[in-house]
Amino acid sequence: MKRRIAAAITSVVLLFSVPSSGQVHGGDEFDETQTHPLRVAAYLVHPVGFALEWMLFRPLHYVVSRPGLDKVFGHRPHGENRMY
Repeated sequence: MKRRIAAAITSVVLLFSVPSSGQVHGGDEFDETQTHPLRVAAYLVHPVGFALEWMLFRPLHYVVSRPGLDKVFGHRPHGENRMY
């Protein structure tokens, strides 16, 4: 019974594994520009910005763009070029 379970698990792992072709993530090869200190800093800062966008700025935009409140906060729809 244990052999059948092990064989089933091995089959599933092999079925869903990606064959090694020398390239990672569909051709995203490593080059020296990815070791630049600013790129490394961007890897650390990007998740913070992403989290702030989804947890703070998008809900805030939802509130200030509600009908009636948009005039209070001075919100204009995107692409609207009218002058007040």
